[in-house]
Amino acid sequence: MDEPISVAVVRAERALLDPTIRTDRAALECWLDPEFTEIGQSGRLWTRDEIIADLLATDQSDYARAELSEPRVRELAPDCYLLTYVAKMGDRRSRRSSIWRIREGQWRMTFNQGTPV
Repeated sequence: MDEPISVAVVRAERALLDPTIRTDRAALECWLDPEFTEIGQSGRLWTRDEIIADLLATDQSDYARAELSEPRVRELAPDCYLLTYVAKMGDRRSRRSSIWRIREGQWRMTFNQGTPV
């Protein structure tokens, strides 16, 4: 990891916004921590298995034009980071937070939440 942690965390987040990753089970299983949970924009709590199934069953093409702005990275614990940012897709905007950690040399998202703006 030669790049700053903040750059690496934002790069990992951008990878998970990529429709190619969002529609590939093996890639999702690699990027999403086994303990992953998400609180969706509706308030629903998702498990890792539920979110993977949903991503694979729904059209992810809108994410090709997703814009990420106002990124802020804060260390929560050794090798564990909170990323907050604004995501924009067309005229939809949401404030998002995700927790990333390094496990076995791989960045993995362990939590995500989106709140519509």
